[in-house]
Amino acid sequence: MSAPPLFHLTRGEAPILVSLPHSGTYVPPDIAERMTPAALALPDTDWHVPRLYEFLDKLRASRIEATHSRYVVDLNRPPDDAALYPGQKKTGLVPLDTFAGEPLYRVGQEPSDNEIPPRRTFWQPYHDTLAAELARLKAIHGSVILWDAHSIASVVPSLFEGRLPDFSLGTFAGKSCDADIAAQVLAVAQHLPFSAELNGRFKGGYITRHYGNPKKGVQAIQLEMAQLIYMDEDPPFTFRPERAGKVSTAIKSLVKGALDAL
Repeated sequence: MSAPPLFHLTRGEAPILVSLPHSGTYVPPDIAERMTPAALALPDTDWHVPRLYEFLDKLRASRIEATHSRYVVDLNRPPDDAALYPGQKKTGLVPLDTFAGEPLYRVGQEPSDNEIPPRRTFWQPYHDTLAAELARLKAIHGSVILWDAHSIASVVPSLFEGRLPDFSLGTFAGKSCDADIAAQVLAVAQHLPFSAELNGRFKGGYITRHYGNPKKGVQAIQLEMAQLIYMDEDPPFTFRPERAGKVSTAIKSLVKGALDAL
């Protein structure tokens, strides 16, 4: 199998860019051959999330979707690998273990310090393109929504106690998005048949924090979803259409709520 492009970009004309940095599943062979069986199952992938956002074409929304696994390099972590949540288990730029604590690499096959800079060659093009697309949309509209789309297992003991909310909205504790826009999206969420919180256990990763700048016209919101509401959380991570349809409709209402408040 030949390597896919690092990402796919779809340009729209609406004032919104949806980023999907963790839905990729491709691992280059020279990396995959060093990984453990547990890692090759790619358990921390944002499985099937692009399918939940298929409504974006009708909204004329732009989207950028990664193809490579977050185990190659994590596009939602800072390039200097600084911790996003001090005091919590760190999930790094080049991860070494799964969220469950299982090693990604066989003994003696872990990436060396010299391997980290080359891995950034997978990271930089996504961010260059994301920034350019935000600039294009800002030039058209003056302001834009950056929506960072994610999902995670509903229970992750190494990171959090208990079950996560169905929808976790993050705006970097109010720094990446104006309060009235965040409040509008949360109000929509609270009328949905799903549990929701704002700036609780998830406040937004690097993408939300770095690009969100309301004073400069970028309103950044992260949506983290509990995977149980639309799929099986154990391998082979089966998509469940009977659940997913309601989830996709709910996400669409959240996105439209953000656009209406812009």
